[in-house]
Amino acid sequence: MSDIAIYEDKMKKSVEALLEDYKTIRAGRANPHILDKIRVDYYNTPTPLQQVANISVPEARIIQIQPWDASLIKEIEKAIIVSDLGLTPNNDGKVIRLVFPELTEDRRKELSKDVKKKGENAKVAIRNVRRDANDVFKKQNKANEISEDELKDAEDSIQKITDKYITEVDKCVDDKIKEVMTV
Repeated sequence: MSDIAIYEDKMKKSVEALLEDYKTIRAGRANPHILDKIRVDYYNTPTPLQQVANISVPEARIIQIQPWDASLIKEIEKAIIVSDLGLTPNNDGKVIRLVFPELTEDRRKELSKDVKKKGENAKVAIRNVRRDANDVFKKQNKANEISEDELKDAEDSIQKITDKYITEVDKCVDDKIKEVMTV
């Protein structure tokens, strides 16, 4: 019988990927994780921003970026501008500040739709893992590697795990929507 833990791990990874995705959704509060994907040209090498600067959140709606090498200010600014963050960097020669504007009601609703869509995609991924697992179990049954009872038990186990992770995705979606809609 195929190892159910492999499929559970794949479902767990779908939830983890969703949570990573949610870190990049701005909810009007400064979250340094939105900078995770930004690369800066450092000696002709694309380098993660976290490796060339200190990133802090001095106030609820401001991210402060302090490069360890002051000559990088222009490069960091350029990297932020070309990214799709929609934020304009301000610099005073030593540090760069990103100010997050208050979100409008329309923008919050738009973000909520995005949160739900990402949640749906995670559920589809989880259901695909369930389908793949069930296909493997049915093939094993056809090849007489497992009995009808074992097939039924395996399908029941996979369904329980699927339900558990679908519920987890729903909770993640609800939590993120609550965060986005909070003024």
